[in-house]
Amino acid sequence: MALLALQSLRFVIFGVSALLFSATAYSIGVNYGTLADNLPPPAQVANFLKTRTTIDQIKIFDSNPDILRAFANTGIGVTVTVGNGDIPAITKLPAARDWVATHILPFYPSTKINYIAVGNEIMATADKNLIAHLVPAMKTLHNALVLAKITDIKVSTPHSLGILSISEPPSVGRFRRGYDKVVFAPMLEFHRQTKSPFMVNPYPYFGFSPNMLNYCIFKPNRGVHDKFTGITYTNMFDAQMDAVYSAMKVLGYGDVEIMVAETGWPSLGDPNQVGVNLENAATYNGNLLKHISSGKGTPLMPNRRFQTYLFSLFNENLKPGSTAERNFGLFRPDFTPVYDIGILKQSAGGAPTPTVPSGKKWCVPKPDATDEALQSNINYVCSTGVDCKPIQPGGACYNPNTIRSHASYAMNAYYQTSGRHDFNCDFANTGVLATSDPSHGPCRYIS
Repeated sequence: MALLALQSLRFVIFGVSALLFSATAYSIGVNYGTLADNLPPPAQVANFLKTRTTIDQIKIFDSNPDILRAFANTGIGVTVTVGNGDIPAITKLPAARDWVATHILPFYPSTKINYIAVGNEIMATADKNLIAHLVPAMKTLHNALVLAKITDIKVSTPHSLGILSISEPPSVGRFRRGYDKVVFAPMLEFHRQTKSPFMVNPYPYFGFSPNMLNYCIFKPNRGVHDKFTGITYTNMFDAQMDAVYSAMKVLGYGDVEIMVAETGWPSLGDPNQVGVNLENAATYNGNLLKHISSGKGTPLMPNRRFQTYLFSLFNENLKPGSTAERNFGLFRPDFTPVYDIGILKQSAGGAPTPTVPSGKKWCVPKPDATDEALQSNINYVCSTGVDCKPIQPGGACYNPNTIRSHASYAMNAYYQTSGRHDFNCDFANTGVLATSDPSHGPCRYIS
């Protein structure tokens, strides 16, 4: 996602393998972006993902040595990225070998690097120099890996769906004229020869209109009919993937694997921004994971599975653009979930099936509530006689020991014991009502 890069559903996500998805091992990853000034150190992130979650794949937007060192011996697969500006240089073999020697060899194989992304959405930059050097850089980098006797790291590059000149209906999907045979045909031939995936970033979020919301987030809808195939699509994700497949097939490369390098939905947007909220973020991601893990594939690609990386691990407070750009995260910097996705090991359960809301409500902090405001909420609630022992040392809800986590429990306890009126969850506009139980592990929220 070039510069783009709730509490209603519970679902199991990221890297859940054969234990959850049947006999065929399968995993789902997450993009670990770092455009923020409040993120925890990489070592803490790696430990959290390994010990507390079921995530087993990450994708980063650089080759940060601190992150690569932190993920050593975790068993978590890592996709690293070559900076856009480095692409012209690594078309030359000596430079490509130097890049591998600097960014891969010091960490591999202790760190399980499995993909190298050459740039990010290069076609969307419209930079003719980068575009002209993209495929040569991919080929040269692959050769550099081979010379270093590395055969299990694949080379690819992520694309926005702007690479398509036609995407509707899906069966007539086509690459942009002028790039189809000059760029994409040789690129797809490279992928075929090296058995590497064609990376795409499908975002129904960026293609939705209010009347199409249910179609975008996998809710019941009338569907969209493709008159050329007779297929009625019931979700935009399948339509986007099939449009990419159709474009590949026209060039003779329908057999090349497709990877979903990014997809997601923001949980908070600008005031009055339609469709952007916690519930829709949880609905999209939950239903997407259920759909992908089913193994059904898409109408034009039946029974195909797609390695998928959700965007993103954290909310990133320094990302430019709209409020939504800074709120794609699944976790806050203190590791508490933005919305309940069921990936924490103590709460991970069976298959990735969203639960139907029970009709109950819980009071939790808004994503943009400050720690100062939340600490005031804790102080107020505990002064009213509400039992705060569960968030004190030794209590069932003491961990994670963060202000936000403690405030979540306290605010909900106050709401539940004060009459369950909406105004009982206002807390000076820092609280919000959720329809999914935020309980975790031994910590059981009052309802």
